[in-house]
Amino acid sequence: MIAESNGVAQPEAPRTVLDYLRRATVFLTQHDIATPRLDAEVLLAFLLEANRVDVYLRFDQPLGEAEVVAYRELVRRRGLGEPVAYLTGRREFWSRDVRVTPDVLIPRPETELLVERALADLGDRARVLRVLDLGTGSGALALALATELPGAHVVALDVSPAAVAVARGNVEAAGLTDRVEVAVSDWTASIDGGPCFDLIVCNPPYVETAAIDTLATEVRQEPALALDGGPDGLAAYRTFVPMAVPLLASGGRLLLEVGEGQAEPVAALLGAAGSREIASYRDLAGIERVVGGHA
Repeated sequence: MIAESNGVAQPEAPRTVLDYLRRATVFLTQHDIATPRLDAEVLLAFLLEANRVDVYLRFDQPLGEAEVVAYRELVRRRGLGEPVAYLTGRREFWSRDVRVTPDVLIPRPETELLVERALADLGDRARVLRVLDLGTGSGALALALATELPGAHVVALDVSPAAVAVARGNVEAAGLTDRVEVAVSDWTASIDGGPCFDLIVCNPPYVETAAIDTLATEVRQEPALALDGGPDGLAAYRTFVPMAVPLLASGGRLLLEVGEGQAEPVAALLGAAGSREIASYRDLAGIERVVGGHA
């Protein structure tokens, strides 16, 4: 609609949910955001404490002044490249809402392949299992495995105290403190004793250092500690694989997420550490995303 002001036609100011969604979508498009409409909807749903379906049902609803101010600020920050997950403080992983902050890597759908492979390899989910999640970050993997493996005790470790605080909060929110133990540790340094884990999982930093600057703006805002894998992206694997394999109980399984083109060298590291029956698994994009081996 067009309003008249001193005889000059002016666009009518936005009033409703739909009006603001349209404006936000245009703004985010102009700032080269890959999914402008989706992001505009997710941010407004977060602001209104609703889901995206409810937002559609409320298209004609006007926004209050405070809501307008808050929404504009969220959209502005998204336009600068701040990740949606950091703006909302949440990310879904394995059908569970996980709290995230700039202290942790944002869980991604491809990492769910680690959970899928673990469940496929373990078979009987009712038996008592000991699981180790190295570099747990938000605790997303530990929570997914503890949920799917009701008899499991999960140890989740991270070198970052800030990340551990986030993971502990997620464990508490899920009501799993009796079965998920979260602690600060430089890889396996805090683990005492010999072979004891039936499953070890890890999504380590695997981006080549020189490639960090080529990543999308929003990805570069995630913790460098969780992204930077050294000159060839394999530094973390070289450090923890020889430490992790000896911690596997007989028949235990080690499953690792890897970057594109890294499956073969990571498999070689597993073999050198004494792992056997090594295999790789492709994600939905056809990329070898998980490498695993048995004790």
